[in-house]
Amino acid sequence: MAAEGTKADPALGSRAPEFVKARRALHLSWQVGVFVVGLAVVVAGVIMLPLPGPGWLVIFAGMAIWATEFVWAQVVLRWTKRKVTEAAQRALDPEVRRRNIVLTTVGLVIIAVLCAVYVSKFGFEMPWRIEE
Repeated sequence: MAAEGTKADPALGSRAPEFVKARRALHLSWQVGVFVVGLAVVVAGVIMLPLPGPGWLVIFAGMAIWATEFVWAQVVLRWTKRKVTEAAQRALDPEVRRRNIVLTTVGLVIIAVLCAVYVSKFGFEMPWRIEE
């Protein structure tokens, strides 16, 4: 659902130049090229998930590359943008922010108490060096 004052989503479909779309073989080659480049970017993003790097950002960049040519990728990208926007709006809701602050505070207090109990019982000894 687009908010008032925003432009409507562009039409679905290929965004290849007209001279490419006019020639079937060239358009098919264009689609294969876009798919291969998008696939390489998505694979790089997946590799970055467990390794250092902006994995999700790169995956969404690969989806954006695919969305220049494929309707299925355009639909997925629109759905993702809508869900991210909804989540951001929910996160900015004052009630949700208060709840998150309270939960974070409670979690930090629990962690601090557990750390204090550990230090009072074992001192600053690492867990794998404790001998009982």
